[in-house]
Amino acid sequence: MAATSRSASIRIALRKWLTANSPGKQPSDPQERHEALRAWQRQLWQAGWLGLGWPVEYGGHGGDPADQIAVYQELALAKAPLPAGLVGLDVIGPTIVEHGSDEQKQRFVRPLLAGDEIWCQAFSEPDAGSDLASLRTTAVLDGDALVVNGQKVWTSMAKHAHWCAVLARTDADAPRHKGISYLLTPMDAPGITVRPVLQINGASEFGEVFFDNVRIPGTR
Repeated sequence: MAATSRSASIRIALRKWLTANSPGKQPSDPQERHEALRAWQRQLWQAGWLGLGWPVEYGGHGGDPADQIAVYQELALAKAPLPAGLVGLDVIGPTIVEHGSDEQKQRFVRPLLAGDEIWCQAFSEPDAGSDLASLRTTAVLDGDALVVNGQKVWTSMAKHAHWCAVLARTDADAPRHKGISYLLTPMDAPGITVRPVLQINGASEFGEVFFDNVRIPGTR
């Protein structure tokens, strides 16, 4: 089926599905709303509306990335809420699918799609913003682990996340845009502290994340 025909079919099917499966009004309490959006994400995935461009063997549906764009557009047109785990779905999941080992794909992709595990990404830093050339967080090899020290800020979903993709400098002698590693880090690891950033509207979608001698198994 041509891509345009497939996209049109997806849109028609999703519109029909949304009519029968509207999630309704979301709770006003932030924690309750987060849990409701996780349940909504699981429902979307089980119905086949998430992971459309990802391999079937890892929980996806083997389609084209354009198919997923069509789904997001239809959700917006229907004013339906987006899933809770957008950072994982849009950024970290595709990175793991493209560059991760088979073991990492088997371990992380399916629970990420289902909303069973929420991800955040720790890129920005207080004195650098998103300028990775100025990144100061370090990861130093110690035996079979990398020891991470540093601070991140503006980390979306930090207080809800189970896992974090951390960018840390692993080669201090490399050029400023090199020598940086992408570390899959459990948010319950000893030494990680999350401090929510209170926004002017009273929400705290973002957080500061502190890493104090956090040990991460040094696998590739």
